[in-house]
Amino acid sequence: ITYSPVEVTFEDGTTVNLRKPHYEVTDLQYGPMQKDVMMSPRVTPQMIGLGLLEAISAQDIIAGVDEDDKDGDGISGRANMVWSPVQKKLMLGRFGWKAGMPSLKEQTAAAFSGDIGISSSLHKSGAGDCTLKQEFCRKAPDGASEKSGVEISDELLDLVTFYASNLAVPKRRQPQDEDVLKGKALFNSIGCASCHKPKFVTKSNPLNPHLEGQVIWPYTDMLLHDMGEGLADHRPEGQANGFEWRTPPLWGVGLTKTVSGHEFLLHDGRARSVEEAILWHGGEGLAAQQAYRKLSKAERDWLINFVKSL
Repeated sequence: ITYSPVEVTFEDGTTVNLRKPHYEVTDLQYGPMQKDVMMSPRVTPQMIGLGLLEAISAQDIIAGVDEDDKDGDGISGRANMVWSPVQKKLMLGRFGWKAGMPSLKEQTAAAFSGDIGISSSLHKSGAGDCTLKQEFCRKAPDGASEKSGVEISDELLDLVTFYASNLAVPKRRQPQDEDVLKGKALFNSIGCASCHKPKFVTKSNPLNPHLEGQVIWPYTDMLLHDMGEGLADHRPEGQANGFEWRTPPLWGVGLTKTVSGHEFLLHDGRARSVEEAILWHGGEGLAAQQAYRKLSKAERDWLINFVKSL
């Protein structure tokens, strides 16, 4: 990974250098890649409040869809409808950077398989993860049980899913601070809340009844938005195209450095701060980004303080 600088100038003359990533795969062991291989690096999202996001009614999320921008606000969120192997039907995608997974169980099973090669009843991968030329990989032992043929049982998968569903959202920091409240007003006035929708009310939830009927403040509409060429990975996922990303929740973002030891944001971690993440917004987020650049230094600090308080 290498980076090249991208200078951004605010209306008050202040400059910030963003870093544009460039990716190259080296030390290939099986010959050159196909020319049409698509690469899209990812930073792991924070695993907080996932059960609450799953508990939002699909109808409430889909109500925000405006594919043709009929209200003329420049925002045209789309739903990513994806196939659920559990429910055997098309469902609203909720999880992943492009909302490619319809449920937390399916997201968890996909992560077990794709990230660390552990097979389950939903992803019976095994040697299928290896190419035909990777003989050592195909002959290597795995942890699959003779009875199920997979490495993680349904019981363990359900337990991990339950754990992920119930990781709490951290308490807000200084929500009534004067500067934070000024930032909140700016967040709404420059259009950030058009995609980062502040609140939902969770629906009934038989599996996790303690999560139902809650007013939650995730600051996401859970929909796909075209974020412009600057953030495009040109890689589709389900019905999401190579320019679209699901609006990431903002709750807890102010604790990223505390939890992760860094503040790398956006899908590939190119942004090193909340401000850099804002400045990468293009496409449907361009108007809000341009409005942010027109703010004074004090106003920018207020807005950042608000986001970090969530």
